[in-house]
Amino acid sequence: MAALRGVGGIGSEATASKRRRPDPDDGEAYPAFANDADPWQAHFAEIDAVLDRTTRVLAGETPLPKSRSHLVYDPDQDEAEAEDLWLDLVKRTSHWPAIATAAVAWNSWLDLNLYTRLPWLGLTMAASILRARGLTNHLLPLAAGFKKSRFRPQGREGAKEKLDGFCSVVEEALEIANKDLERLILAKELMGRVTAKTRSNSKLPELVDLFLSRPLVTVPLGAKLLKVTPKAVDLMLHQLGGALPRELTGRTRYRAWGIV
Repeated sequence: MAALRGVGGIGSEATASKRRRPDPDDGEAYPAFANDADPWQAHFAEIDAVLDRTTRVLAGETPLPKSRSHLVYDPDQDEAEAEDLWLDLVKRTSHWPAIATAAVAWNSWLDLNLYTRLPWLGLTMAASILRARGLTNHLLPLAAGFKKSRFRPQGREGAKEKLDGFCSVVEEALEIANKDLERLILAKELMGRVTAKTRSNSKLPELVDLFLSRPLVTVPLGAKLLKVTPKAVDLMLHQLGGALPRELTGRTRYRAWGIV
């Protein structure tokens, strides 16, 4: 949420400052307290300054940057106040059961009409709450579950109907996730039979891990991440043979393969 709001500049400033190496002959290049008996005092002072800037931004004292992407934000609508209300609601319901918190967060997201250009983002935020609460290890595909479910919020439902509707979305998402997991397990077993026969310095196991961690893999992507030539990726794809994941594009150029 901080990245979407454009408040990510604080971390970048800290990173940039770490990259600059001060001149040892320049006394002003070192922060205050650098030569004191307690060297940690300087670090704590920097942390306090970052926390102070963050507090001012969240309190609304520091205006958010206006140059935000129009792909995410509606230029005619200021969503900062609605974002604050939503974050406050999530904080106030943090002691609730995870499903109830995620359901209320999604319903509040719809009521506040947040990010109308990204209608799936509210469900992604709800899935992130479930993951943060330890209910899942990965993001549930709630957006896909919503498309498959029959629940369509109209704004007239009561609290019980909203919770039941969100639970139906979660059930559909779990069914989709389980099917995807079964495909991944089967593909891993098939490709594992091939990699078991390769040399210890072969890059083929890394290509298999790439297939398991990416929705699709292309030859240029594999060459870049594995640090090999495109020709080497082609050879490894042929080496997988029948265990190779299905081809997604159906083209002779710009081909891509994927499991899910």
